[in-house]
Amino acid sequence: MADQLRIAQQWLADQLERRMSREVTYQQGNTSIVVSATVGRTLLKLEDNYGGIQLVWTDRDYLIPSSALVAAGQGIVPKAGDRVIDENDSPTTEYEVMPYGDEPVYRPSDPYGIILRIHTKVIAQEVAPVV
Repeated sequence: MADQLRIAQQWLADQLERRMSREVTYQQGNTSIVVSATVGRTLLKLEDNYGGIQLVWTDRDYLIPSSALVAAGQGIVPKAGDRVIDENDSPTTEYEVMPYGDEPVYRPSDPYGIILRIHTKVIAQEVAPVV
């Protein structure tokens, strides 16, 4: 029997990609691919050095279908130092994939790993022309 929850999760992922995504460029080393991504943020609970907890928002998360992270027939696993170039921002913004505290750089956004939530931080913005 088919896994109905997986089928439903795939349908939801398809809807998210069709209705709420934008094209961004994902770079890992010398490899660049254009993928559809949905913008998000995550509120993280991070331990500080004094036994307390800090609440920290990620600069930006990109929710990207894991099936889209493929170059030359090989799957790309997000890692620290990768880049996301978002030309939909005004001005164009470059983000670096990086962990926050003890968090990994990405995590599955669903039980099946259909969508990956990739944590990023702003590292560069183009200078907008003065009009």
